[in-house]
Amino acid sequence: MLEDHAEEVGLVERNRKLQMPPLVWSLVFGFATGESRSLADFRRSYNSTADDTLCPSGFYQQLTPELAEYLSDLVEAALDEVTVPDTTSREIDRFRDIISADGTVLRLHELLADDFEGRKEEQTGARLHLLHNITEQTIDDYSVTDEKTHDSTQFDTGPWLEDRLVLFGRAYLSYRRFALIDENGGYFVTPLKDNAKPVITEELREWRGDAIPLEGEQIHDVTEDLYRQYIDVEVEVEFERRAYAGEQSEDSKRFRVVGVRDEGADDRDYELYITNVPREEFLPDELATIYSCRWETELLFRELKTQYELDEFDTIKKHVVEILLYAAILSLLVSQELLALLTEHASAEIVFPPERWAATLRSHAQLLLYRLGDYLGYSPPPLLDRLVKEAQKIHQERQTLQEELVTAMQPTAEA
Repeated sequence: MLEDHAEEVGLVERNRKLQMPPLVWSLVFGFATGESRSLADFRRSYNSTADDTLCPSGFYQQLTPELAEYLSDLVEAALDEVTVPDTTSREIDRFRDIISADGTVLRLHELLADDFEGRKEEQTGARLHLLHNITEQTIDDYSVTDEKTHDSTQFDTGPWLEDRLVLFGRAYLSYRRFALIDENGGYFVTPLKDNAKPVITEELREWRGDAIPLEGEQIHDVTEDLYRQYIDVEVEVEFERRAYAGEQSEDSKRFRVVGVRDEGADDRDYELYITNVPREEFLPDELATIYSCRWETELLFRELKTQYELDEFDTIKKHVVEILLYAAILSLLVSQELLALLTEHASAEIVFPPERWAATLRSHAQLLLYRLGDYLGYSPPPLLDRLVKEAQKIHQERQTLQEELVTAMQPTAEA
């Protein structure tokens, strides 16, 4: 498939010596090898795998916008292939999938500011947006934008949301978006912003004694006066529908707000969530527990940044940034597929923590690349020849220290 698609997009027409499978796999496992991931390291990985080696200039010539587009196609194909066995609890089998929408910023060279505008003038950054399927432990969708593009603009509502639960961060809070999710048969849980002012229409739990009545109040106006462990109320929110035929209409909808008191906080604050999940299915503390699943997405970003050094882009070329970014995502998808094989092979009682697995893969990446090249039938040049070629001086006009010493001492010796 790697070779056929490279032929389709014309990647190998200019250099028939180039072998696409070793190039792709070198980029994938190059992210997980050594202490850095420079382009020179990727070339060395390629030369240790392919039948013929490439000189630095020959390798760098392959890093083209066409290669970036090719790797993007591979990511799209891999998104449909990779899945890890279900590791979620039975309590949340009620949902078809639990999805986490989130994004992370990648710092880039300042000369890329025209292509990747940062939020501040002195900064340049790209933003990677992910839809992380927590149920299947893989990525359902992704996009790459400049840093200024808001995460919420990359989330599309539609029929695909039916029976799925989406966990959002505060940056995604939009009542119109929540209404569309509800109208498509989906569910959501999102922390409520401090400046949000939904009005309480009904309490969903009865309290004994002289409980403070909440109907008609704005949620943040009453939390400081409450001592109960949980809040569970219905609220009404107002929002504007998308403009149609040049006119924009206002609408309102009722959702549920739950609160769980943080006993460890000095000010005894509530953690408030807005949702459309019915009370008869999940209580406030259960929803808070489900929302903690978003931590898995944070671990995913941490794996990309710490194990595959995603945010260390030492280049001023936009297409090279894209190549490295798509290679990192492919590394992550391959990591998840290997974890699925590992889980299937190991005893049922063995647990593989994600970060420990990522570190293990990184430390064994070169061995995996060697085994893969051998399995695919590639015969790289003899090791001694490769060492000679890699270690020899390339720039003949630059003198080494030994040559400088010889040059300096030669007149004295001749005299």
